[in-house]
Amino acid sequence: MIKSMTGFGRCEFADENRKFTVEIKAVNHRYLDVNIKMPKKLNFFESAIRTLLKEYMERGKVDIFINCEDYTQDNVSLKYNEALAAQYLTYLNSMAEKFGLDNDIRVSTLSKYPDVFTMEEQGIDEKSLWLGLEKVIRGAAEQFVESRIREGEHLKKDLCEKLDGMLSYVDFIEERSPVIIKEYKERLEAKVAELLGDRQIDDARIATEVTIFADKICVDEETVRLRSHIKSTKDTLEAGGSVGRKLDFIAQEMNREANTILSKTNDLAISDIGISLKTDIEKVREQIQNIE
Repeated sequence: MIKSMTGFGRCEFADENRKFTVEIKAVNHRYLDVNIKMPKKLNFFESAIRTLLKEYMERGKVDIFINCEDYTQDNVSLKYNEALAAQYLTYLNSMAEKFGLDNDIRVSTLSKYPDVFTMEEQGIDEKSLWLGLEKVIRGAAEQFVESRIREGEHLKKDLCEKLDGMLSYVDFIEERSPVIIKEYKERLEAKVAELLGDRQIDDARIATEVTIFADKICVDEETVRLRSHIKSTKDTLEAGGSVGRKLDFIAQEMNREANTILSKTNDLAISDIGISLKTDIEKVREQIQNIE
């Protein structure tokens, strides 16, 4: 299956102790770039989360948002820093004496100073926490992959239609090329006849000039390679998997062949078709950028 790099997945899981919510979204990127936003207490699991996500994705700029609501009542405790409070009091008394100020220190005032009282989380059962977190991440990742597959199928259909259109352009170029040579020969013979009048035309010289012209504008190799690249692109799309990089390389090769055809031709019809061909190749390349 072809997967788009654009996707979204969301999952929730709750038990008697906690509620987890995970959202995953992604856009195209050359490599896998994962950005995790989660509560500080879950930072311990960052490496495990990144390893887990690699099971579901290979490329893309991925943002994962994790939220955890704790329902337990005894998961935090109040911590009193007596030594710090004593230092605050010492300095406040010193200030009052030094500057001749009224010492209006109250317990309620001292307790509000930074870090005198702090909330401290109790020990966490990491195994239990990871079991719930892993479950919800996998649920969101599976939805995420499903959305990528759906989008990938749309991309595949659109690409195949464009590739069929490109084949019709190649057909036209191959059919038109011999006609150009024939027309050139007729024009050359007419011009020579006009210049020589009733004198005999040198057929060998005409044939030589036509051969040189035909060799100069020949695009047989380019059209053969274009057909091969188009077929390879279709086969790769059918094979599926993580083929974005390979398809991007093939598209670059197709663009190179189209440029060569345009540089060789002096025929307006082929030039117009060549421009249309290049336009479709660029559209294909843009679409390929979204394939994992």
